Amino acid sequence: MTSTLVPSPIFGQAERDAADRAYDLDRKHVFHSWSAQDLLDPMVITAAQGSYVWDGNGNKYLDFSSQLVNTNIGHQHPAVVAAITAQAESLCTIAPSYANAARSEAARLIAERTPGELNRIFFTNGGADANEHAVRMARIHTGRQKVLSAYRSYHGGTQLAINLTGDPRSWSSDTASTGTVHFFPPYLYRSAFHSATEEQESERALEHLEQLIAFEGPSTIAALILEAIPGTAGIYLPPPGYLKGVRELCTRHGIIFIADEVMSGFGRSGKWFALEHFDVVPDLLTFAKGVNSGYVPLGGVAISPEIAGTFGKQAYPGGLTYSGHPLATAAAVATINAMEDEGIVQQASHLGEKVIGPALNMFKEHHPSVGEVRGSGVFWAIELVKDRNTKEPLAPYGGSSPAMNQLVATCKLKGLIPFANFNRIHVVPPCNISDADAQVGLNIIDEVLAIADQAST
Repeated sequence: MTSTLVPSPIFGQAERDAADRAYDLDRKHVFHSWSAQDLLDPMVITAAQGSYVWDGNGNKYLDFSSQLVNTNIGHQHPAVVAAITAQAESLCTIAPSYANAARSEAARLIAERTPGELNRIFFTNGGADANEHAVRMARIHTGRQKVLSAYRSYHGGTQLAINLTGDPRSWSSDTASTGTVHFFPPYLYRSAFHSATEEQESERALEHLEQLIAFEGPSTIAALILEAIPGTAGIYLPPPGYLKGVRELCTRHGIIFIADEVMSGFGRSGKWFALEHFDVVPDLLTFAKGVNSGYVPLGGVAISPEIAGTFGKQAYPGGLTYSGHPLATAAAVATINAMEDEGIVQQASHLGEKVIGPALNMFKEHHPSVGEVRGSGVFWAIELVKDRNTKEPLAPYGGSSPAMNQLVATCKLKGLIPFANFNRIHVVPPCNISDADAQVGLNIIDEVLAIADQAST
């Protein structure tokens, strides 16, 4: 398969020299996350616009990853750029103990869209610290310590958040000292419960969770944290009734239900929050990423009145220098307003129903390597297998494979930046990508899946 990359005609020697310098300085001084430093060869990004980015050679790529599934309204949205500029001209920063207009308005807009009465917003710098603070609130509110979280999950890279995480990234940091206990969530394609239907999977997963709570001791459990739709772990949608069952178990035992909407929130699933698909209200909801499309770091916790009341007269023992930073919250205000004004959440829903979903189901019919496709909105996963009957994955859990590496490399040669994890390709473009651009990306994936087909039986 040959490359279809065409360098930009306005990309000259000066731009190339600047990109080369950025690369050289990166390799000398930058320490990258989740990486063996000596093995890296990072792509230099010199520009971005809408659903596209340009590399250090001037080549244009369709961003089907939304970077880390956070540029929900695409790159360089003019309204958000203008809002950041205007905020910088009036008030760049102020300590979180002071009220400021950007933070107050961002809190109002977020609270209006969260489910139920989650009307108090604590701002953080990202999703990991949002989850850390949500657990801290739950522990103080309940006077308990244990926290339940699912296998095949991701909640962040800080100390507690990485131990909440249920994937191999947690192994090297797992000291068995953070009070975290993992359970198996529903995942019908690779069911831990030998289920044949969604109804069985929901019922058996809830029975498993109920037993775990009983054996751990309900009075010892402060919180249960669960991604509304697990993201990096595979975008597997909870079966009907499961989240309502989790809500009921938590209520029955006085356990705080924390919904992690860091990746699934702000339009990604075709709703403002993924919980809307399931008609469930948690006690705490964490968010980040799409709240301002990642333009300035921002996350937060939406808090129920009962938990907020715990800290009415008692000081909350936590805070951050940049909590509700004016530039970040101004970006959030502009992002949410743009999403509302431009019908971006509706476009995400439309893409899932009319463009992405139908295309991926066709892939499943035509490609023997496609074991399952699943998702909602612009939040989809293609699970690749060597054998459909045995469901042997194209790459091992926690790793990659030559076929997966070749597939990803070929996508890039054809001008597409994919999101890949283990044996999956995730289809997660910006929520406002055009139908035409979405189809371009899907056509490239359709073509390169031939590589996976060759490795399957």
